[in-house]
Amino acid sequence: MEIVFWMFPLLVLPGLQSAKILTVCPIGGSHFMLLDEISQKLHQHGHEVRMLLHLGNPVITGFSYKGRANGYQTSSWSLGEEYIEEYNKWFVELQTQFLLGRDDFSSFLKFIGHLSYQCDKLLGDKELMGFLQGEQYDLAILDAFNPCSFIVARKLGVQYIAFYPSTLNAPLSIALPSPLSYIPVFGSQLSSHMNLWGRFQNLLFSILSTVGQKFMWSTFVEVAERHLESGAPPGGLEELHQGAELWAFNTDFSLEFPQPLLPYTVLVGGVLNQPAKPLEQDLQSWISSFGEAGFIVVTFGSMISSVSVESLLTELVTGFSKVPQGVLWRHDVERWPSHLDRPQNVRLADWLPLNDLLGHPMARLFITHGGQNSLMQAVYHAVPVLAIPLFGDQFDNVVRAEAKGLGVVIRTTHITRELVSSTIQTIIHDIRFKEAALSLSRIHRSHPLPPTLRLIGWVEHILQCGGGAHFKPASQTQTWYQRYMLDVALLLTLVLLAPGFLCWAVCRSKRGKKKHQKTQ
Repeated sequence: MEIVFWMFPLLVLPGLQSAKILTVCPIGGSHFMLLDEISQKLHQHGHEVRMLLHLGNPVITGFSYKGRANGYQTSSWSLGEEYIEEYNKWFVELQTQFLLGRDDFSSFLKFIGHLSYQCDKLLGDKELMGFLQGEQYDLAILDAFNPCSFIVARKLGVQYIAFYPSTLNAPLSIALPSPLSYIPVFGSQLSSHMNLWGRFQNLLFSILSTVGQKFMWSTFVEVAERHLESGAPPGGLEELHQGAELWAFNTDFSLEFPQPLLPYTVLVGGVLNQPAKPLEQDLQSWISSFGEAGFIVVTFGSMISSVSVESLLTELVTGFSKVPQGVLWRHDVERWPSHLDRPQNVRLADWLPLNDLLGHPMARLFITHGGQNSLMQAVYHAVPVLAIPLFGDQFDNVVRAEAKGLGVVIRTTHITRELVSSTIQTIIHDIRFKEAALSLSRIHRSHPLPPTLRLIGWVEHILQCGGGAHFKPASQTQTWYQRYMLDVALLLTLVLLAPGFLCWAVCRSKRGKKKHQKTQ
């Protein structure tokens, strides 16, 4: 069956030749993992693929941006050791604020400021940009989280597909039909079932999100003005977003709240999911030592390699010591406090084979920051989660996971050793969480094509058709008041009010004449 899946695009698109494809990855970590997998699969499918990769953004303990043997090509770029050291020092401090529960908009704006500065320097690298322009790519696949990707594609004059690494509710500018009554706005931390107060909050967040988006994009508009021959697009970054031939999202309806889609949006969540491989013997022996109790996987994502807040670390490790399961924790061993004892059931590792661990039959629970990749892997392998969100989209992601019954959410500011141990045991022993995980896994796995193959099929469709103009509704060229029929509403109001106003004017005129005649 798997062979048939991989042959599907060849059967439906027999006339397609090998294409030159550029993947643009200006952010590392989980963003790189996604584009690395996409690039490699496109390469294996016969296309000539090159990734534009920004190195050192940020440095990740235990992880390497090494290319694959017999894989796609890369053109790496970096701002140099001095900037990387400064940037990573700031990012480590930011991680501490996240762990303290301080994820504020000003920090995110500073992060966006770093990205726009990096973008300015990348676009100013005449040698690199000249090389990429000379390659004359047929298509680019962009990390749509970073606006720089769109500016790069416009500068190269290449058609592009936007790959968004998270849920549907983040990019406001692509004008998906999103009724505020049941589609939560990004950052609202609401579910699709909202009461009156929830809908009111959602309305406020929709207004704030529009304003916040303008702030975030303003520096990128300045970058586009400096580096694009035609200057910044008249429609701003919204125009660049709407210029994508297709939008692909790293989600599906196993986790996503149901909502209307448009033809230019496709869901390909779970790109990193795959059947588990056997573990190394040493790790397998350690897991086996816990018998039927099984083990717990703990990781707070590729970007956070250790818990730098000692009070939080102490509560977590003490809570873990109270459970019978083994706890396999991705934590920088060198940053573990020397005076803090590590329980016998806790094992640290700089890096974990997450997919293989979650696919192990003795995996009982996944403690995660709520990154989209992590949650999709938990769904694929049907492992319940204890989610501890830290920043960005993670707060919205975990609302979806909890609403679907996949697990429980705890904020960092609420963590105590007792709460950690009791919540772990509740999730493991309450059969409803495992049943929900199995149900979501069936939904995710039952799609007739795996996520990566699904994306490749759409990429090849765009290549064969010369673009995705046939997907785009007329609404993309309408102004906001036309899209919401406000001009028609105004016309109808005038039409309905005009007779009444005319009658009122005539009656007033007549009363005025009669009054004038009486006074005479």
